[in-house]
Amino acid sequence: MAIGDIIVGIDIGTSKVSTFVGEVTNFNQIESICMTSAKCSAIKKGVIVDEDELSSAIAKSIKEAEDYSNFKINSVYTTIPGKYVTIVQNSIVKDAKDKFAGISLNDVSSAIIQVRKIDIPDDKVFIDIVPDKFILEDGKAVEDPVGKFSSNFTVTAQVILGDKEYVRQLTSVFKKAGLDIDGIVPISLAERNLVLDTNELQDNVMILDVGAGNTEIGVFNGSSFIYSNTITLGGNNITSDISYVLGISHEEADKLKRQYGLALKSYIDNDNNIILNTCKDADLKNVTIKSSELIEIIEARVEEIFTLVNKDITSKGINKNTINNVILTGEGITNISKSDIAGKIILNIPVKNSTGRLVTSVKSTYRVAYSLVRYIAARPYAKSVSNNIDVKTERNILKNILEKVKDFFYS
Repeated sequence: MAIGDIIVGIDIGTSKVSTFVGEVTNFNQIESICMTSAKCSAIKKGVIVDEDELSSAIAKSIKEAEDYSNFKINSVYTTIPGKYVTIVQNSIVKDAKDKFAGISLNDVSSAIIQVRKIDIPDDKVFIDIVPDKFILEDGKAVEDPVGKFSSNFTVTAQVILGDKEYVRQLTSVFKKAGLDIDGIVPISLAERNLVLDTNELQDNVMILDVGAGNTEIGVFNGSSFIYSNTITLGGNNITSDISYVLGISHEEADKLKRQYGLALKSYIDNDNNIILNTCKDADLKNVTIKSSELIEIIEARVEEIFTLVNKDITSKGINKNTINNVILTGEGITNISKSDIAGKIILNIPVKNSTGRLVTSVKSTYRVAYSLVRYIAARPYAKSVSNNIDVKTERNILKNILEKVKDFFYS
């Protein structure tokens, strides 16, 4: 990345579209320029059901970002749910062009281009590549082989494929909003460097991001991204359960969930009375229930979410014995106390809430979009990461400040 690069990330969630605009500083950090969001209900169970509504929400969020930043945003990066992602592990051996001069940047770039050349099924499309390990001819693994003296080196990488139809639909939606897509990144991959602490980055972990309507699964063996999927349940399902069972409004149900959020009834300290104010039955006004009745509803849905995650990774052949920790994040569950304990009981793996150093550095609404921008900024060996941004002058004349060839995919 280069100092002054402007990167725009958009995350499409179940209930909203979130945009984060950041600038790369001279300390290789991301300085926030602006954050915007727009409500959107165009996603149902991870499927885009209304392209026009989604396009309008994206356009609204971008317009607010443009007005705040004084930029004209022409292109962005965006996320893709794990259910539309396929990860292919690949490796090649690359000869150094001049072993006496050391491995060059061109050698590495050429190797990355070669390692991404795999047979791609007709229903998939290439969206990303994650260089994982570089091993010199003496067997030594290095983080960066450039400048090392070795006649050859091996590069292993994860080639990330996306569902072709979903990517086509996503491209169409952004085009309707007047935007090009510069890159598409799996949510769990984008979040990894934000929600994990320093030790966890080298550990075998599973990230569970429980959002409003989806739970994103990402499994990592050290730096290797090995699995990603989406469970179409989240925090909104808990709220809907409370609303339905107790016969109250969605708004009151959400308020009660936040006030009494507890994942296990056995951890109740005081079984308080709760007065319900919005009973839909006209004959039932100011009904009183016990907090344990509310928590039973929450517990059942939290248990189901973890049970479905357990079934998913088991059915996909993920060896749970190789996962040392499960890291919980996401607005859908972090405000529900003891969710980590409930997860540990069901998954039989240690579970903890995210303690990543930067996880509280941005509002939860924009966390995934911010993670995306950080991920793009940190991409190794990428020739360019800046989006296509124009500056609005006071005379409303657009001046292009980034005349470049986009080379996100190293080609």
